[in-house]
Amino acid sequence: MKFSIDKSIEVLSRTPELLNTMLRDISPEWSAVNEGGESWSAYDIIGHLAHGERTDWIPRARLILSDKPDKSFIPFNRFAQFEESKGKSLNQLLDEFIQLRKENLEALRSMNITENKFGEKGIHPKFKEVTLAQLLSTWVVHDLNHIAQISRVMAHQYKEAVGPWTEFLKILQ
Repeated sequence: MKFSIDKSIEVLSRTPELLNTMLRDISPEWSAVNEGGESWSAYDIIGHLAHGERTDWIPRARLILSDKPDKSFIPFNRFAQFEESKGKSLNQLLDEFIQLRKENLEALRSMNITENKFGEKGIHPKFKEVTLAQLLSTWVVHDLNHIAQISRVMAHQYKEAVGPWTEFLKILQ
């Protein structure tokens, strides 16, 4: 599918509601566990999504569209949620994410980005030149990636309980 702001907003606008429905008031046995090792729990992922709303997508889009000569992105701290989420409940993190996403979608719409701006470039710390369309496409896929991750982490909690059906459940393999 070719990149489209409108098609992107279709997904970006639904993510908060989907995650809110999936996770609000759910027990910690679902939300606070991970898949072992340094993997993330649903709680960690919601904190990560909120942090991204504050520091990644819209700030970088604004930089790309600005007149600044230096379009270098500030490196994104993929682990900032571990500090930022301390002392907050999952419901508080969901509320933050919902509000931040609402504000960011309003900001995105207000930019009135036209197709001729999709090729504008910023400088990513690792990938170097990236386009606005690539950044905004990544925002959408980042949401979908973490929705799948949350589903997988939660499904993992019943890996043993499903018994022989594991064979038919790709999410557990």
